[in-house]
Amino acid sequence: MTGASSGIGWALAKGLSAAGARIVVVARRSERLELLVREIEESGGAAIAAKADVTEIDSVEQAFDEAEAAFGTVDIAICNAGISGVSNFLKTDAAERDAVFDTNLRGVWNVGQSAARRMVAAGVPGSIINVASVLGLGAQPGVASYCASKGAVIQLTRSMALDLTRYGIRVNAVAPGWFKTEINDDYFASEAGKEYIQRMPSRRLGQLDELVGPVVLLASEAGSFMNGSVVVVDGALNTLVA
Repeated sequence: MTGASSGIGWALAKGLSAAGARIVVVARRSERLELLVREIEESGGAAIAAKADVTEIDSVEQAFDEAEAAFGTVDIAICNAGISGVSNFLKTDAAERDAVFDTNLRGVWNVGQSAARRMVAAGVPGSIINVASVLGLGAQPGVASYCASKGAVIQLTRSMALDLTRYGIRVNAVAPGWFKTEINDDYFASEAGKEYIQRMPSRRLGQLDELVGPVVLLASEAGSFMNGSVVVVDGALNTLVA
């Protein structure tokens, strides 16, 4: 589970552990990972932390080495690490654009490819889940690099599914809408944020626990014939994003 030090990754790691998975939590903030591992273990689960930067292949490979040493071949990989880029297309400089694409797209590629290669080498079927976004299906102003990166993740997911299905590896994406996290708390507590929520079809933010069920479905045999799919979890926001 990459991007596990907060938000969606944190919630999914705990949810998958509760469903019976042994968890390897991965992020750049190791102190946060250790706290998450303790919480999982205190709930009766099994977990280890592996510090890694998904934009660096050697770092990703080291994390997989640590995972295999603890639990054997990884058969569920969730590519969740991501960053936002909030600026108008005309004002987005190359450094900001590249940072968003490096984490949101290249990071998914690096983790997914390493996971798939190891599954194939071990003869182990599995599931790879890429965390995209409703903004990979549509667009909003002021977030061009983010929208483009998440749209690319969706197309990468479909291509991976085609290339890997012969090995018994399923690849799907989940496309969340707006969920309540520590990153957006301040904005959605503001008047502008409250007004935006009222324009949403559901009139509320998603709760992180509401993402767990769809991801467990994709990770488990319950979703055994789901491959190349994009599961939208957004309270109907996608109907307004074009």
